[in-house]
Amino acid sequence: MNIVVGITGGIAAYKAVNVIRGLVLAGHDVHVVATEAALRFVGRPTLEAISRNTVNTDLYEAVAEVRHVAIGQAADLIVIAPATANTIAKLAAGLADDLLGNTVLASRAPIVIAPAMHTEMWQNPATVANVRTLESRGVHLIGPVSGQLTGKDSGAGRMAEPDDIVRGALAVAAASGSAVPNDLAGRSVLVTAGGTREPLDPVRYIGNRSSGRQGIAIARAAQARGARVTLIAAHVEVELPTGIDVVRVETTAELLDAATEAAPSHDLVIMAAAVADYRPVSVSDDKIKKAQTGDHLTLELVQNPDILATLSHADHAGRLVVGFAAETATDRDDLIRLGREKIARKGCDFLVVNGVGWTTGFARDDNTVTVLDASGAIVFEASGSKSSVADDILGVFATALSGAE
Repeated sequence: MNIVVGITGGIAAYKAVNVIRGLVLAGHDVHVVATEAALRFVGRPTLEAISRNTVNTDLYEAVAEVRHVAIGQAADLIVIAPATANTIAKLAAGLADDLLGNTVLASRAPIVIAPAMHTEMWQNPATVANVRTLESRGVHLIGPVSGQLTGKDSGAGRMAEPDDIVRGALAVAAASGSAVPNDLAGRSVLVTAGGTREPLDPVRYIGNRSSGRQGIAIARAAQARGARVTLIAAHVEVELPTGIDVVRVETTAELLDAATEAAPSHDLVIMAAAVADYRPVSVSDDKIKKAQTGDHLTLELVQNPDILATLSHADHAGRLVVGFAAETATDRDDLIRLGREKIARKGCDFLVVNGVGWTTGFARDDNTVTVLDASGAIVFEASGSKSSVADDILGVFATALSGAE
C-alpha cells in the first residue's frame, strides 16, 4: 500500500519513527508529511532514512506537480501520529492551511489518528466535540492510553505504542478494502534492478544513470503481494529490501549469468535493470594515465549479450518475461512506436516503456509508464510514485499469470 504518515508537533513525534519503520517492514511504501512544528521534535534526515522517501512539508513545494493534492489522491491509507489537540481541531474544521490538511482533504483513503496530548487537553469539551465530529465522518482513533506524559504528569492522553498503531492501522485498511491484494501468493518473482557497470580499469567504468528505484519498488511490491522474490541488483542508490533473496552483480555478463540461472525457477521475470549495451574490448589492469594517452583517449567497444532477448527466446512455458524500455522519445506516439519496435525484437510477453531525459525517468521518485503486450497493444498505463507504479503494473502481471494457467 501507499501509506501517508502525518506527523504533527507533539513530544510523541519521536515515537512516530517506529510507526514508520513498522509500516515499511510490513512491505508498504510510506510517505511522510510532517508539519513544521513536527520537525522541531524529530529531524528530517531520520524520517527520510526510515521511510526511504523524501519528507514532504511545504504546501507550496512542487506546485507544478500539484503535490498538495497528489499525495492525498495517491494514498491508500493515512495515519496521523501523533495527532495533537490542535491538529484534531483543524481536521474537524476542515482546515487546509498546511500540507497535511490539504493531503487529508484531497484523499478518499481511510484515516487513522493516534491522539497525544495532556489529560486536560484530551478531556477538554472542545477536543471531545472535535473527536466526535471526526468519528462521525469515519475517522478511526487508536488510543490515547493512560500513562506517563511529559514531565511529572500522568494520565489519559499518552499516544498508543507504535506496534499497536501499526496493527490497528493495517486492520483498518484491510477492513476498508485498501489492503494490498495477495494475488502473488505462492508465486516466485525474479526482478533485476539498477545499472550495470563495465570497467575500463580498476578505477573507471562505463555506466548509466539508473538508481534502481523502480526495480526495487517492484521487488518490494511483489513481496507485499505474497510472492517469493529474488532480486538481482546491479549498482543501486537506494536501500535494498529485507526478507528477499538478493544477488549482487556488477557487469552485464554477470547479470546475464545470474538471470539465466535463476529464471527457470520463477513464474514471473521482470527485467527492470538498465543494462550497458556495450563493454570495452579490453580492460586495463592499471589505472589509465593521461600521460600515457595524451589529449585523446580512444575506446573500442563491443556489444554485450542481449539478456532480455536471451530469456525471452528460451523455453519459458508457464513463465512470463517482462522487459523495460527507457526511451528518449519526442512525444507519446514516438514512445509507443519505439516500444512496439523493441518488443517485436525482444520477444518478451510484456514491455514496460517509459520516457527518460536529462530531468525525467532516472533518479526520481516518480514515473510514467505504458505497458505493451507481445502484439504491441497498450494494455495499461500508470503514473505516480515509483512504488505506486510498481503496484499497478504488478496487478496486470498477476492477472496475466492467472489467465495463463
